[in-house]
Amino acid sequence: MAPRIAFREDALYRRRQRIFDLAIASLALAAASPVLALAALAIRLEDRGPILFRQKRVGQFGRLFTIYKLRTMRVTDCGDALSPDKPGDARITRVGRLLRKASIDELPQLVNVLRGEMSIVGPRPEMPFVVERYQPWQNLRHLAKPGVTGLWQIKARSRIPLHRPEATQIDLEYIRTASVRTDGRIVLHTFRALLFAQGAY
Repeated sequence: MAPRIAFREDALYRRRQRIFDLAIASLALAAASPVLALAALAIRLEDRGPILFRQKRVGQFGRLFTIYKLRTMRVTDCGDALSPDKPGDARITRVGRLLRKASIDELPQLVNVLRGEMSIVGPRPEMPFVVERYQPWQNLRHLAKPGVTGLWQIKARSRIPLHRPEATQIDLEYIRTASVRTDGRIVLHTFRALLFAQGAY
């Protein structure tokens, strides 16, 4: 049975969210620039392949955009496929394994945030081929702008794959309760998860 969701666009919250996004993304990019430089060097030295991974994702209201990440998989395995969700995935490079464990590979998405394609907090954006398999109600997750982190990451990242309907229900829970306070709490929980490398593969 499809879950019900009451959605009302909150213009004041959206303005505050955008200010929050710009402030956090700008500060984080500046602070992380030495880490990004070292990661880029390590990726290039390992296999001489491209540093950045670019892929089409489905954003707010179903619009497609290009997401940016540090490349963590072998060049030949960088096509559209379900993301690794368990340790030891053979597609991941040695450097990539370290970057994913610390979630450093996600940092370039801060550029997506500055461009307005993503928010710091929101449902994770999925690949078009995954969205095509959705049950109709799962598209309700596209009411919100996709996020670098979100409620799914802190509640079920290591237990429930993102494409599963159970994960979508968590996204809808976030959409129902979204606020600046909720976003701040999710960011704090995300920092704690990063410190202990929880759920990252």
